[in-house]
Amino acid sequence: MNNSLETEHVQCLIIGSGPAGYTAAIYAARADLKPVLYTGMEAGGQLTQTTDVDNFPGYPNGVMGPEMMEDFRKQAERFGTDIRFGYVSSVDFSSTPHRVVVDEIKTITADTVIISTGATAKWLGLPSEQKYNGFGVSACAVCDGFFFKGQDIAIVGAGDTAAEEATYLAKLCKKVYMLVRRDEFRASKAMVHRVLNTPNIEVIYNSEATEVLGNGKNVTGIKVLNNQTGAEQELAVEGFFVAIGHQPNTAIFKDWLDMDETGYLKTIPGSTKTNVEGVFACGDVQDHYYRQAVTAAGSGCMAALDAERYLAAKEAV
Repeated sequence: MNNSLETEHVQCLIIGSGPAGYTAAIYAARADLKPVLYTGMEAGGQLTQTTDVDNFPGYPNGVMGPEMMEDFRKQAERFGTDIRFGYVSSVDFSSTPHRVVVDEIKTITADTVIISTGATAKWLGLPSEQKYNGFGVSACAVCDGFFFKGQDIAIVGAGDTAAEEATYLAKLCKKVYMLVRRDEFRASKAMVHRVLNTPNIEVIYNSEATEVLGNGKNVTGIKVLNNQTGAEQELAVEGFFVAIGHQPNTAIFKDWLDMDETGYLKTIPGSTKTNVEGVFACGDVQDHYYRQAVTAAGSGCMAALDAERYLAAKEAV
């Protein structure tokens, strides 16, 4: 059989896993939409790269990120979701049903499409950064700040998000070193003012981290280069936060869906509806503000309900 000619029709196609995709699948399956979910190349999304998750309701003793995503997957499957490993390589939203190509070889037509492809944290690109990711290195202060209560940490970034995360961490940590690549912030004046007026934040300008130091298990410090003088110093810290932004996974949708200037999908306020009828977006792919597992799950529920009501309205005509 020539796979390039293979076509399948579904009522509800979910692109991407993680809390948003799996929750959408649970609701869509319970509504008898017989959803098909393609996981993407990272089944379970960003949480599979996380160790302890302590802030998701229902896990009083905390849970490991991969274990939680396995629970989500099992629950979606229990109600009949068809979960498949694969990635969507292109889409065509010019007519209904919508056309989606999977793994560059299979075409799926879908009455509704729920996009939950998430966003990927931007990293500095240091091998040591990835080595200690989840063991002292983090890209989410709200997710992981609690684990560094009373400790010394460093954060890199110069925008509003970095400033906000630094002030959040300062409430929990003893000392926060903030590394700013240039001699000034990119953040708004209000956020800069807040950082500079927080006594336990020390801003180090014209600096960048060149290596994350550790004992093989956890972070013990970072090497910092002054990019003006060439001088290098070591800071003893137990946590290292990277706050240089996220990249939404939306490249394949750019010719079809409305996005903001950074690539996040735009949805109609109070809903998960995109500018294309029958196409919905949930989770971090459309949320650059909260970016939490619990808010992603909530918007996944919304997307499935929106898809169900869209199909019901079409049938009623």
